[in-house]
This record gives sequence, C-alpha cells and structure tokens, in this order.
Amino acid sequence: MAPITSLQKTRAVRRKYAGYFAAAVMLVAPNWVSTAHAQPRFIDPVQIDRSVENFTGQPAGSIGGARSPADPRLRLALCGNPLNVTWHGNLKNTVRVACEGRSPWHIFMAVRAAPKSVKAAKIIQRGDSVTIAVEGRGFTVRRPGEAQQAGAIGDWIAVKTSRKAKPVNAKIVRPGLVVIPLS
Repeated sequence: MAPITSLQKTRAVRRKYAGYFAAAVMLVAPNWVSTAHAQPRFIDPVQIDRSVENFTGQPAGSIGGARSPADPRLRLALCGNPLNVTWHGNLKNTVRVACEGRSPWHIFMAVRAAPKSVKAAKIIQRGDSVTIAVEGRGFTVRRPGEAQQAGAIGDWIAVKTSRKAKPVNAKIVRPGLVVIPLS
C-alpha cells in the first residue's frame, strides 16, 4: 500500500467538511439577504441639513444658514415624525433640531450670522442730559439724569440722577431716553 500524501489528506479533509460548510452558508445567507434590504436604523444627516435649510431659508455655509452641514458620523435614531426645528435662545444664532418619536433626541446647530461691518452710531454722548425711566409691572417712574458714557441704541451705559448719586446702568432706547427695567 502506498503512503498517503499531504495533497490526498487535504482533499479528504475538504470532502469531509464540504457538507458542513454548505450547511453553514445556508444558515447564514438568509441573514445577509435580510440585512441588505433592511430599513436604515439611523437618520441621514442630509435630512437634518434639509430641515435646517427649510427653517432658516438659507443653505448650510451661507449667511443665515447653518455654519456647516450636520456631521456625517452622527448616529441618531430614525424619527417616525417630522423633525422639529426651532430657534434656541433670543439671539437666533443657534437652531435646535429635535425628534419627538419613539427614541427622542435633539441636537443644536450654529447659524452663520451676518457680519457686523457697520458700527451703530452713538446717539448719546458722555455728559448728555437724559431721561431715566424705571419700568416695572404696571408702572413707570421718570427722572432727569446725566449720561456717564456714550452709547448707541441697545447699549447699556452708566447714568446718574445727580452729581452726588452713584451711577446705575440703563439701556438706551432712543435719543435722550434710557430705561432701567425691573422685571
């Protein structure tokens, strides 16, 4: 009897395990097929970008739109409802994108603001006479005063009611009028 060569051993092992390999492929193949056609589990970041663009009216990267597109590495759960996009804060420089579905989530996206190339004109100068209005719920008290700083509409400046009084901060509303809100 001739000795068995390594090639013969290899062929014998292949024949022996060929049936097992075929059975394993048959068991695993349905899983490959079902995952290939399965619904995605995560929301596409492009959908977030479209929602922000529809809300702001500007595409990502342009003035008034998102500073940059949503990160493509985001893995946020699919949302069965339309995305809820709102302003976050009073400055309107950030939007909140939220999913109110089964797996709720939210993210914040920065909005690119217009450059402030023109400085507002200073309508009150240091030493100007101003009316200081203290406003509360249901009342307003007015008193003459003097500006201790220059400023434009919307600026907060120091004002005094008399030479001996301590300065207080008030917001410029219009020329000659500053307001101290109490509420």
